[in-house]
Amino acid sequence: MDPHPEYHDPDAPDTLYATKPPWDIDRPQSAFAALAESGALHGRVLDLGCGTGEHALLAASFGLDATGIDLSAQALDTARHKAADRGLKATFLRHNALDLGTLGDTFDTALDCGLFHLFDGDDRTALVTGLTTILNPGGHYYLLGFSDRQPGTWGPHRLSRTDIESAFPTAAWHLNSLAPATLDINAPDLTTVEAWLAALTRR
Repeated sequence: MDPHPEYHDPDAPDTLYATKPPWDIDRPQSAFAALAESGALHGRVLDLGCGTGEHALLAASFGLDATGIDLSAQALDTARHKAADRGLKATFLRHNALDLGTLGDTFDTALDCGLFHLFDGDDRTALVTGLTTILNPGGHYYLLGFSDRQPGTWGPHRLSRTDIESAFPTAAWHLNSLAPATLDINAPDLTTVEAWLAALTRR
């Protein structure tokens, strides 16, 4: 059984946002907010699996050219309303993150909060291949994903350090840093979970 049919059938029912999902916290993740404050985001910014748009809007609030992609039409509609309400300019597109090469565009910064950890095998390879295609040389990719340090079984696949390190071919990518972080969530018994924050540069 495909655990993520929405990424293989874009016409699948848009049910992820029928109720508020735990990753939709109505603000940027603190780890990405800190990156923005430090000036780490630059150029044209792509928010992968943007959901309701908080990280694309974060980039836009710093005057950057921001685009968010997601498969949920409902989430994208919410993101567009947020942009209008906040007086921010950002582009939101319904597009499959496993097919980035067909975006027909390139970017200088890519943000990934909670997408990479959904995939393994061929899907993970497809995501990295797409990123290699659409990120300009010298561009940066920031990954915030569920960590194997998180106890219990709730949630998506728990990433190990090796999962991240081995996914990016060294001929095309340089891993600048890989550090423990946290993910803020909106769940009955949890408000944060253990995460990894990775920063990579496209060679």
